[in-house]
Amino acid sequence: MFSPLKRLLRGFNAGGLSLQRQLLLWLLLPQLVLWIAGGFATYRLAAGYANRAIDDSLSQATRALARQIKPMENGLLIDFPRAAQDVLEADPDDRIYYMVSTPPGQFILGSRTLPQPPALQEPRLNVPYFYDGRMADDASSPRPAQPVRVAALYLSYATEDSPRQLMLVQVARSSANREELARSILVDTLLPLSALIVLMTMIVWAGIRAGLAPLARLRGEVESRAPTDLAPLHIEQAPRELQSLARALNELLGAARRNVAAQKRFIGDAAHQLRTPLAGLKSQTELALQGCTDAELRSRLERVHQSATRSAHLVNQLLTLARAEPESALVQDRSAFDLRQLARELTAELVPRALRAGVDLGLDPALEEDGDAVPVRANALLLREALSNLIDNAIRYAGRGSEVTVRVRREGGQAVAEVEDNGPGIPAAERERVFERFVRGTTTGDGCGLGLAIVKEIIERHAGQVELADGAAGGLRVVVRLPLDAGAAA
Repeated sequence: MFSPLKRLLRGFNAGGLSLQRQLLLWLLLPQLVLWIAGGFATYRLAAGYANRAIDDSLSQATRALARQIKPMENGLLIDFPRAAQDVLEADPDDRIYYMVSTPPGQFILGSRTLPQPPALQEPRLNVPYFYDGRMADDASSPRPAQPVRVAALYLSYATEDSPRQLMLVQVARSSANREELARSILVDTLLPLSALIVLMTMIVWAGIRAGLAPLARLRGEVESRAPTDLAPLHIEQAPRELQSLARALNELLGAARRNVAAQKRFIGDAAHQLRTPLAGLKSQTELALQGCTDAELRSRLERVHQSATRSAHLVNQLLTLARAEPESALVQDRSAFDLRQLARELTAELVPRALRAGVDLGLDPALEEDGDAVPVRANALLLREALSNLIDNAIRYAGRGSEVTVRVRREGGQAVAEVEDNGPGIPAAERERVFERFVRGTTTGDGCGLGLAIVKEIIERHAGQVELADGAAGGLRVVVRLPLDAGAAA
């Protein structure tokens, strides 16, 4: 019979409820069941006590009525004054009915509509029998038949002219008062019990919240952490179960720290092991080209030099991308600086490279006229690398004779940097894909498809966005948005 309750509890566990609510339901459901069972038991107990009180009064009434019936020489003398009868029938809501008869069915006195007692072969004399019944329908009375509690008393009498015979005295009382009394007892019992359950529920709720408070603190500590914060969790005075969970998490964080440290060592070793040989290879090929007179050999040396240059560029970009990863401590090393000044310095540094490529690189005239700073809080080295990649890509792919313009401005609460060219641009369908690693938007040039991926990684680590749009002259416009430094801006 407990299978529906089990299914209900399984539903609570599988329904996505919080642990706090599940515990509360598990504790309150037994209380609810006990409250219902207690109400039912209380009603039965109250009805039993009410029946006992009514039975005592009915027993006294039947004996009192029996004492008013006295045998005589030629019959029975019933000394039952009209005033006593009026008293019995005075309360219409709690009427008392009576009947005197000589079984089987010879009516003597009272109400003929009283229900008959159960059939007994040899009833005991002077011992009242109690039973529930319903008054028989009386066509002369407008009142509907109602349930009653009846006491039946068998007596034996005899006269000089007749043999000994039985006499049945019945007194009945309406069950309305009995049920009202039982309901009153039930209400008077359940009201304080309900208040007690409500108070217990509040105490249980407070206890559950207090018991789960360490879990909430652990959750808050985990949620408030940055992705790069791998320090151990500290949970003092927590239950043993939560301490076990914290230890397991700390072991996981320790393993992650060791992996990050190994990755950083690998990056440092790779920078030393790859940059130095490639730089030496470039230097040797440059020297060999200066002294080479054989045209075929010179062509081969130029291809080697180009491969070495491209490999060095790829290594530098891979190391920059590794430094921009969220696990890198360099991402957290941030300071406030003027983005407009950084754009001026980068543009000036890359002008010689633009001249060699036949590209007109310059700042937007408004950048020179407006001297207001555009403060941001970021890692200057990484943000410099991101803007440098954008300008380098524009120089590399815009084509000879094109123009590249750099702009920096404030826009609401954001710092906006733009690099715009009038080259061939990137088709709109390819603009999302070019932010993926090793995906190039064109087949020309000697890029490796990491420039825009590096830019996106760095900008997103600084809570910014980068997007591609059409340039004013039909080329490509790269827009970078970063939050303004609130302290410096104020």
